[in-house]
Amino acid sequence: MDKFSKIFENNRQWIEEKLSLDPQYFDRLAAGQAPEFLYIGCSDSRATAEELMGMQPGDVFVHRNVANMVVPTDNSVNAVIQFAVEFLKVKHIIVCGHYGCGGVKAAMTPSDMGQLNNWLQMVRDVIRIHHDELDEIKDEEEKYKRLVELNVQEQCINVIKSPHVQRAWNERKLPTVHGWIFDLHTGKLIDLGIDMGEAFGQLKEIYELKT
Repeated sequence: MDKFSKIFENNRQWIEEKLSLDPQYFDRLAAGQAPEFLYIGCSDSRATAEELMGMQPGDVFVHRNVANMVVPTDNSVNAVIQFAVEFLKVKHIIVCGHYGCGGVKAAMTPSDMGQLNNWLQMVRDVIRIHHDELDEIKDEEEKYKRLVELNVQEQCINVIKSPHVQRAWNERKLPTVHGWIFDLHTGKLIDLGIDMGEAFGQLKEIYELKT
């Protein structure tokens, strides 16, 4: 059986396993969702969301794209953030990058990649913003890893610029924004420990929405 055909067999076995443990599993799943987490991650097939977090269906609201970007003009990510914050009332927004990210690597390479150029321009903006720090790193692999981290940091900042997030902060002091890295070599999740309150304090004069 080829991999495509096996998908439906896998699905059948998964259903049987879930029902054997909990006959009402799918009834509860169909009743609605109330996740506490919005996860914004990379589309990379190795960097899944629920599995690496040890979560189950219904626990995490997920958005994924190339290089885990939060682009202010991207209707898709903005709709996800709005729905998560205003309707699901998530308590945490996680931007999770990963070492070995192909999108970030491509942004470091000056070449024409067609439609990807527009998308990766945002990662190249991260390189421009942090040029001095990155230029000090002589080891290319370490520079690459640091860019992955800085990209997560900048996307977290883009999250807190969002009017949906700022309105939620004013109303309920949530969600909390986190920047994580998934290390493909070890399987570990790494919290970058970014103080988003401090970050917003530095940007507040420019980006805060007046109510």
